[in-house]
Amino acid sequence: AIALSPFTNEITYLVDGDCAIVTRQGAEIIDFSGKPVKRERQISQATAYVVDKGNHRHFMEKEIYEQPEVISHALSHYVDFASKTVKQADTAIDFAKLSGLAISACGTAYLSGLIGKYWFERYARLPVEIDVASEFRYREIPLVPTQAALFISQSGETADTLAALRYCQQEGLKIGAVVNTRESTMARESDAIFPILAGPEIGVASTKAFTCQLAVLASLAVAARKARGTVTAQQETDLVRHLTEMPRIMSKVLNSIQPQIEALSRDLSRFKDVLYLGRGTSFPLALEGALKLKEISYIHAEGYAAGELKHGPIALIDENMPVIVIAPHDRFFEKTVSNMQEVAARGGRIIFITDEKGAAASKLDTMATITLPNVDELIAPMVFSLPIQLLAYHTAVFMGADVDQPRNLAKSVTVE
Repeated sequence: AIALSPFTNEITYLVDGDCAIVTRQGAEIIDFSGKPVKRERQISQATAYVVDKGNHRHFMEKEIYEQPEVISHALSHYVDFASKTVKQADTAIDFAKLSGLAISACGTAYLSGLIGKYWFERYARLPVEIDVASEFRYREIPLVPTQAALFISQSGETADTLAALRYCQQEGLKIGAVVNTRESTMARESDAIFPILAGPEIGVASTKAFTCQLAVLASLAVAARKARGTVTAQQETDLVRHLTEMPRIMSKVLNSIQPQIEALSRDLSRFKDVLYLGRGTSFPLALEGALKLKEISYIHAEGYAAGELKHGPIALIDENMPVIVIAPHDRFFEKTVSNMQEVAARGGRIIFITDEKGAAASKLDTMATITLPNVDELIAPMVFSLPIQLLAYHTAVFMGADVDQPRNLAKSVTVE
């Protein structure tokens, strides 16, 4: 729809099995049996967007720097900034009555769901089953109608995620779609739509869609906590206050860390392998950091739970293996620092991404320490996403890679 938006704002979506016969006089739609059918013509929202790079070198860079603004738009849909309360989520899914939640997605969207799992379980006390969609759909998971299912996709057209959605529909679950495109197939086939409102994302490597997905999932987790009666009014106010402060903090981070990241990227581009470590919600961030680096710079990278270091990856560590440690000063910090000491003892080069408290508490020598503001655990994943995105971006640019269109990749994977 975005590609055709300069020419028309009207769009007709076909259903599976439809065929459109287009002539100079118009278009006739027939269904799978060959009978003429009428499909609704609607006004497309895509015409509202102007897609260009602005003053940025690449779409990916532009989308990284758009994050404070688009996250503010997304949050305004889910929280009331004035009263510091969450708005009622789509009533098609009643979080108060759920016995559990199933989440499925692919790629970066799956990693946002993995962070969402921590939030739903910790804040709303709601058990979560999560898997990548290509595995979820074939596992024959025993599901019951008292559960609901969330499917996360930027495009809303990912083939495996759509197949997993239809599997859950057959099992009688209420379906929620966390999508960027409200007119997408997933949105049209869901009971509840939770738009992330990120605007068009052109770069293949997802950045602003990832953090907007996180912002929406965090808001939903707080809403679920409220619906399930596990939060006091003061706790709700505190959580929403942290969410509303997030765009300002992200803007401050983006304006302060670029020179350091750019210089560090030159050093990082010399290595062939990189290891990312994290605990808690920083573990999915480690996976996301590794995914970003490998898909746009083509450097081999792996993300691991820091507690798994001694269960295998520590064998790889030497002076030729940079280890990027994501460690805000949270309840896991001391244990993560212990893992860093194990890396340092084996000559590993540590890139330490932490906050002001963490930087003051750690005395280890590092290849670099990227210091972010102190933030609440709820919003830390969004804030700590910024340095890992910029690190991948600048490393890829320095190496001369095609940042917006990496080799062998597509923006939307519509085949299995």
